[in-house]
Amino acid sequence: MANTRVVTVGAPDDMGMRKVLIDGRSVGRVWSEEELKQLLMREGVPDGHPITFLGKDGGTYWPDQAWFRRSVGGIVVLGLLFTACLLFRIGIADSGDALTYGGRIAGFTILVVALVEAIAAAAAVDFWEFRRWRYSGVVVLVGVVITLLCSISVVLLQIGERFTNYTLIAIGLLIWSSGVLVELAKCRAWKGLSIPKKIAIGVIVSTLLAVANLAYAQIYVPYVTTPLIQSGAEFKESNQMKAGASMYVTAHLYVKNAGQVPVYVLGSIYWIHGGPASGPSEVKLTDYELIHDGGFVTPVGRVLNPGEEVAQDVVVEIENPEKRGYEAIRAQTEVYVIRKDRMTMATDFKLTNLEPEWWRVGVMCEEGDPGGAKSRYRTTISNSTEMLNVTRGQQRITVWRVDRGNWPRVDVHVSPPGDRISFVPNLPLENQEASERYGLSQVRGATAQTPYRELLEKARSTEKAPSPTPSPSPTPPK
Repeated sequence: MANTRVVTVGAPDDMGMRKVLIDGRSVGRVWSEEELKQLLMREGVPDGHPITFLGKDGGTYWPDQAWFRRSVGGIVVLGLLFTACLLFRIGIADSGDALTYGGRIAGFTILVVALVEAIAAAAAVDFWEFRRWRYSGVVVLVGVVITLLCSISVVLLQIGERFTNYTLIAIGLLIWSSGVLVELAKCRAWKGLSIPKKIAIGVIVSTLLAVANLAYAQIYVPYVTTPLIQSGAEFKESNQMKAGASMYVTAHLYVKNAGQVPVYVLGSIYWIHGGPASGPSEVKLTDYELIHDGGFVTPVGRVLNPGEEVAQDVVVEIENPEKRGYEAIRAQTEVYVIRKDRMTMATDFKLTNLEPEWWRVGVMCEEGDPGGAKSRYRTTISNSTEMLNVTRGQQRITVWRVDRGNWPRVDVHVSPPGDRISFVPNLPLENQEASERYGLSQVRGATAQTPYRELLEKARSTEKAPSPTPSPSPTPPK
């Protein structure tokens, strides 16, 4: 009897599993009486050997329901793996293609979180099947909490946005994670967690300071840096071939990126007007007559990098210049720009001509096109990070050229396809959302004005000046 082995089976835990000890040594855990027999057989304990059962049931109570337990475990594993796949997809996209340093750092962080979710899925298999790892329940709890926080974040970010498929996924994961947390609370999954008595406060403080400094220098400062775009016009020479003929005036137009943020030039327009000279008295815009207008930055949507300048000289024809009652002519430019570090043009702008031709019946206008629109440029865009694409959904930019008599204009709209967000220069509150998101701004260039009579006299002097006598060709050496 001295060699008789002592077999002890503990009381069922929160999941219904019993711990088995032989001679005081733990040899495993079992869910049912059948598993107990198989375990004892592997340990060399003969059938019918006396067993001591701890607890009041005396070994008659085996609460485990294998089909229910495995169903719950399978649902948890699938949810964690699904979350890991979504986070992995977002992290891969942002770690390589995010437009900012902060976005790429966030992408790598999301990849780490995706790895934690995958580990939690493996821990869930152990927690609901084997219980061989002490901390499996804690790891599952961490994974489910991460899913809960991610789903809550997506749902909150969707407030005020157009609902997408990701919205439904986030709501589903929110319900799933809430239910799993209730189940984990019943199982007291945190039991294996041991709280350390001493915490390295210095390391934590140093890490927080380093992270704060990195976030300020590499994320906050670039985000709040505003583009500095300069634009303007100036008149150059004027000429007239002969008296009574048209006068031709050359105007120099330019736009320059004098800041540190690259931008897309979405639209540009210049106006050359004739009218009264600007003086102390207020001059109304209706007093000016449009001589010429057009765009001077091509193609639409081109990139303007820091330090880069785009300039163009245009020649304007003024018919019957002697009969014009202008006191002065003036030139002014306007451009619409949007930050390149907050979005990416997905495709080239698609041009739609909205002016009817004689062979075409009707005008290809859409609901929402401004009245007097002559043409429409449109393209889709992606946000600076994949996470923003998930929460905001598909976006697009539309640029219209609108005919408004003496003051034609450019209209720019950034919006989801079905819900336009308008950019109205005269209504700051209407512009706030698009401006804050993408750095969309209107840049009105400085006005160039010159006396009309002075231009006309210069043109006449050019017409009256004698042609220069050509110099004789040198005699070729013999």
